Parts: sequence; structure tokens; C-alpha cells
Amino acid sequence: MEVQERILDTAFNLFRQYGTRSITMDDIAIKMGISKKTLYAHFADKSDLVVNVISRHLKLMQDQCIESRNNSKDAVEELFLVMKMLEEKLRNMNPVVMMDLQKFHAKAFQLFEEHKNVFLMQTIRENLERGIREGLYRPDLDIDILSHFRTASTMFCFQPDLFPMNGYDMSKVQRVLLEHFLFGVASLKGYQEIEKYKSKDYPNKS
Repeated sequence: MEVQERILDTAFNLFRQYGTRSITMDDIAIKMGISKKTLYAHFADKSDLVVNVISRHLKLMQDQCIESRNNSKDAVEELFLVMKMLEEKLRNMNPVVMMDLQKFHAKAFQLFEEHKNVFLMQTIRENLERGIREGLYRPDLDIDILSHFRTASTMFCFQPDLFPMNGYDMSKVQRVLLEHFLFGVASLKGYQEIEKYKSKDYPNKS
């Protein structure tokens, strides 16, 4: 792995656990066993590093969402694959990350907002449309309202004033919310498919 990718991976793992504010360039350099000079050879400053970390992470998530859609046989399986991906990406993530981005890294936060309001919203809409075509979701769904609702619910974990995360794992909360949404939009046929997928080893239920 190239040094720049190693830096991005190391920084992401530290930011995910502790937030961006409490992690310094020194912390990252020490964790990697490299000099700060090497770090600054790849990134102008901490803000530049944060932007690149978030950009890379969002791109990886988007690619995996597209892969889930392409590899799934129906809309229900697509969401179970996404659920599994979220378990891996969000496990042990500290919700303070989003507050740090909003307060101290406006450019990185804007990248996340664009991901949420454009890519995520469109992905949810397309899944709802797919599920209706396949007869797995109810045909009377209001796709516009539900797309906005589901997009907003993905941010629930990052709003401690609405949902205190003490004692909860973010990946589990997201799984519960997504499963709840899925049951809410499912037709009878879709409900049967959900139960079938739940009996398989999709998201880890431990």
C-alpha cells in the first residue's frame, strides 16, 4: 500500500474512534511510525488531510452501494447487502465525528452533505422504485416523502440531542433503523422475502 493510502487509512481509523478535533498530526505520525515531514509531504495541513479522508471514505461507500445494487437479485437483498456494509463501516464509530466536521472542517462536512443529499437520496429513491416494480414494496408508497425520511434517519446516530448514543453501537442502531424502514415499505411478498433474508447470514446479529 502506498504511503498516502496508509496515512488515509490510519487517520480515518483514529478519527472514527476519537473524532477529528482530538487527533493531531503528531498522533497520526506516531501511530504510523513516520515523521511529520513525511506526513506534510502528502497533505498540506490537518484540514487537507480531513478532506481527503472523508472524500476517500465516501467514495468507498458509494462504490459499495453500487456494487450491492448490481450484485443483488432484488431490492430487498440490495438493502440487506447495504446493511452488512454499514455494519463494517460504522462499527465502533464515535458520533462526535460529525459534530467535529460541522464545527471545524466546513469543506469536509460539505462533502458529506452532498453525499447525503444527492447520492444517498437518489440511491434510496431508486431502491424504492425498484422494490415497487418487483412487487416487494407497496405500490402506494410516497417515494418522495420516504426518500427524505430515510435519508434523515441515517443521521439519527449523529444527533446526540435526539438520540444519546451512550451504550449503543452505531452500526447496530443503523441496522435496526434500516430494518424498521424495510418492514414499513414491504408488501406481503416483500415481507416474506425479508424473513427469508433474515434467516441467512446477512448482517451479523451478534
